[in-house]
Parts: sequence; structure tokens; C-alpha cells
Amino acid sequence: MAPTIMVQGTASSAGKSLLVTALCRFFRREGLRVAPFKSQNMSLNSAVTIDGLEIGRAQAVQAEASGILSCVDMNPILLKPEGDRRSQVVVLGKSIGSMLATEYHEYKPRLTTVIAESLTRLRSNYDLVVIEGAGSPAEINLKDRDIVNMHVAKLADAPVILVGDIDRGGVFASFVGTMELLEPDERDRIAAFVVNKFRGDLALLTPGLEFLSERTGKPVLGVVPYIKDLRIADEDSVSLEARLARRRPSQQELDVVVVRVPHLSNYDDVEALEHEAGVVVRFVEQPDEVAGADLVILPGSKSTVADLAWLRASGFAGAIEARAREGGPLLGVCGGCQMLGEMIDDPHGVESAEPHVRGLGLLALRTHFEQEKVTAQVLARVRCPSFLTDGVGLEEAVHGYEIHMGMVVPHNQQASPFEIQSRNGRTKVRSDGALSSDGMVVGTMLHGLFENEVIRARTLSFLRRRKGIFAGDIIRCIPTKQDEYDRLGAVVRGHLDCELLWRLTGRCPVLPR
Repeated sequence: MAPTIMVQGTASSAGKSLLVTALCRFFRREGLRVAPFKSQNMSLNSAVTIDGLEIGRAQAVQAEASGILSCVDMNPILLKPEGDRRSQVVVLGKSIGSMLATEYHEYKPRLTTVIAESLTRLRSNYDLVVIEGAGSPAEINLKDRDIVNMHVAKLADAPVILVGDIDRGGVFASFVGTMELLEPDERDRIAAFVVNKFRGDLALLTPGLEFLSERTGKPVLGVVPYIKDLRIADEDSVSLEARLARRRPSQQELDVVVVRVPHLSNYDDVEALEHEAGVVVRFVEQPDEVAGADLVILPGSKSTVADLAWLRASGFAGAIEARAREGGPLLGVCGGCQMLGEMIDDPHGVESAEPHVRGLGLLALRTHFEQEKVTAQVLARVRCPSFLTDGVGLEEAVHGYEIHMGMVVPHNQQASPFEIQSRNGRTKVRSDGALSSDGMVVGTMLHGLFENEVIRARTLSFLRRRKGIFAGDIIRCIPTKQDEYDRLGAVVRGHLDCELLWRLTGRCPVLPR
């Protein structure tokens, strides 16, 4: 059985996921076969494994940083919030239905065997497993049903690194307060602290670090600086708040507006655009932001029918319809595609008590909700040119993934933007989405489109030409994900006590250092 090391946090969004990603990259570069693990994840940003199973986006990212394919054992339980204290529960990559928070709290003990078996399989196949906790281990109101923090640490006999976010303030109180609320055996399991997102002179922090070690008897493993413009997908909705405050672009920059629907999911679909030079991506909550944007994106949704009603009540529906009449580029992805269609049928009550709901009517398609979710990695080709391809055809294959309950049926399958060639490696030719007659409204069920460099480049080329921006002086230097994992791993390696880190794993470095 491989050894384990665990990262827990003083709070949500303290940097656990990013630190686990960094450690996975570090140990991989040191020659270990390393894998990530998080027993339970709550996120609307999810990913699809190569065998068509659904896991949290963070564990898929961590697997990439480890240089391995993601698998469902890395995140055996995924909770996808649906509002009103209810979440869809995904176990071993498949939905088992929706539960209220109180129902799930009672159900959790049944999942301990699932967690133990997934962790055992990973430990049997890798040299080291880096485990991520959730929220804080000191949530005393939830500890009697804990299946993600100290329960897992004890199950894996893992030393725990406790990480705190100094950028939010009060980091030393958070560390000491967390330790005070833990049981004695849990305090013993805490092996070291990491101060995360530090900006400034480290010398000014030294007295606090010394106090922390003296007060708790635990060492500080390191102080990780704030890393700017890191191209690694977020899993936490907290990161979405910063996107709402983004500045308006200049006349020489593209303005890409994403409608922040209440049940927004997989918002990392635009993450690659956010790192392009001369592009400002803004998540907006007011309908007047739609009119002047260069591109409007209606994103994925965990509750399509509810978010469609919100579009109408908030005034966004009218703004989107007006934009379509004026010929402004509009992209609907997954739930956004379904909302742009003519009708949503939900005879089984999967999302709504209403069996039929009228869509915005901007695309000639109809959505039928099924009881079984589609989760698939997809290979597709361009069927009809649109603004996504700068108005011309495309020979290159398009990679993406699908996660949806609603099955979209276009009225004219020959006028779809994409044609699916395979799902999860199995040949399955079918039409995807729909186009408006002028090609300016595009609906697709494919997530991850802008990770295809050719799609991203052609879309931006079209938008810049339409706005009159000369692109010759724009340097396209968006880093690859692998480059970013290397940058993250190097920064963390340079700011952690690597000798102490190796001691915590119980292993020796595999390669000369």
C-alpha cells in the first residue's frame, strides 16, 4: 500500500486544490507515480473520465498534473448543488439522484465503504497518493458525519498539511482556532502548516510564523506566494466573485460577456479565453451588459428550466433576443444551448414540475430530458461554418466533453455546427446543436470548445475583424496546461521545506536532486 499525504484547509478556498495540484506535479517530477484523491467534492465544475464517468474538475486537473489519466476512484463522490438545499449525488461517476442536505447527511455513512475501496485501489496502483480535504476539519456541526477530512486522514493514516489563506486576513487566528477545535488525536495528525497566497516581504511575516510554531508545536512547511494569472481551472464558486468585478475592456480589446445564471456550471469553458491577450471575459448579472459585448455566452446550467425562468424575470431574455435580431455573436453551451431552443420537454420531472417549457426560440431545436445522464468525452468535426470557425470550414478534429440530462434534437440535422464522431472512444455519428440562418447564434452541447486552439484562434480572429481591431500586434502566448503545472510546481518547490515534505511522505527522493 502506497503512503499518503493529505492537505486540509482552515476554510473553503484556502488553496487546497491548488496545493494538491502543485504537490502532484512536484512528486511526479521527482520520479514518483503519484495520484490525487478527494473522497467527496461539491462543485458544479466537473469533468468526464476516459471511460465516461463524472468526477470533480479539480481531481481531473490534479491527474493531469500527475501525468496520468483521471479515473473515478480519484473522486468517488461528487455533489452538484441544485438549489433549495438540494444536490445531485454522483457516486463512482454515476448519478444516484438528488437529495436534500438533511437526507444526504443521513445517507453519508453508507458511502464509507465506497471511499475506502477507491482509496485502496489507488494506493495499490501508485507510489504516493496526495489527498485533498474539503472546507475545514473544524466544522463541529458536521463532524459526526465527516467522510472527507479527518475520517479520511485516519483511514489512510495520512499526515495532514493544514493550509491557510493569508490574502483573506486572519490566517494565524485561523490556524490556531482550527487546532483548538480539533480533538487531541486529530491535532496530533496535523504535521505542518502552509501559509498560502502571500504578497510582500517575508521578513515581516517571520514573527508570526515563529509564534505559530511555538503556540502549536507544529512546524511551518512553507509560505507560498500569490501566483498571478495561473491558467489552472478553479473548482470553487468563490473564484467566480472576482470575475464579476472585472474592468470593462478598451476599444482595442474584445469584450466577452458570460451571463451568470443562478445555477451556472462548468464556467471553466471560458478559462482559455481569459488568458488570451487583448480579451476581457466578464461574468455579468445585469441585462444591459449584453448589448455592447463582442461575444455573449449563455453557459451551462445545473437547472436549465429554473435558469430559463430567471432569464425572463431578470430581463436577460429580452436583451438576448434583441442581440440576436441585431446579428450579434451569441453562443449557447449545454444548458445555454437548450435555453436558446424552441421547447424543453421534461415528462419525467427531471428538472421541473412543468412537462413543457417554451425556450427563447432563437434556434431550431427541441430538448427532451431523459432520466439517465450523458457523460462522455467527445471527438467531433465541424459540420457547418459559423463565427466559431471564422466563417469557413475546418479540417482539424474538435475535442470536447458532454455532461447533460437533456437530449437536444435539431430540426435540421444538416445545419448543426458540429457532428459527433465518437463518444468515449466508440463511433457514434450524430448532429450536435444548431445554428441560426446567419450563423451568428450557435448552440452546442460540447464543453471545452475553447481548449481547441484552432476554434479559439478563429473565433477571436472573427471578433477582432468585426470590431476593427488590427491583430498584427497582438502576441498570442497563452501557456499550455503542462507549462502551467510546471510553473506551479516550481514555485511551490522553491517555497516549501522539501526535506520536511519528503519526511512526511515516508519516502526518499527517487531521482538525483
